[in-house]
Amino acid sequence: MNDPTRRILVGRIHGAFGVRGELKLESLTEPQSNLLRYQPWILRDAQGREREVDGARARAGGKGLIGTLPGIEDRDVAEALRGAELYVLRSALPPPKDGEFYWIDLEGMRVANVEGVDFGVVTGVFSNGANDVMTVRGDRERLIPFARPDYVISLDFDNGRIVVDWDADF
Repeated sequence: MNDPTRRILVGRIHGAFGVRGELKLESLTEPQSNLLRYQPWILRDAQGREREVDGARARAGGKGLIGTLPGIEDRDVAEALRGAELYVLRSALPPPKDGEFYWIDLEGMRVANVEGVDFGVVTGVFSNGANDVMTVRGDRERLIPFARPDYVISLDFDNGRIVVDWDADF
């Protein structure tokens, strides 16, 4: 689950800002300024081409970050990066504290309920404002609140298994 070569999506480029090659960045980190802590980035453009980028800088903007990348100095080049995704290697993230984990480490874990019914694997985790929710895909997709110990009974990272108290028909 903690594969250090695994890539993690940490942000996106939404287009150019101004005329000097600045970019509108969406950060998927919390807080959003942490995006800059995890470098180098693997920049994947809309055509699927990848390159490593190090030395990015940014400041807070209205709906995200306004950033600069080395070598990007005009609006046309910046605009060409619209839609690009920013990834980092899992190994670039600091190790979680004892008893903590990254949501990304849940992805790929098998989920079964207390009766042993296999629900499939975690494909994502998100917050809906009230609580965190796991998306689990198997014979169908299930959205299971990530509430411990109410619904999530156990996490076994060594064996990649999660046990939940969740009705198989729900």
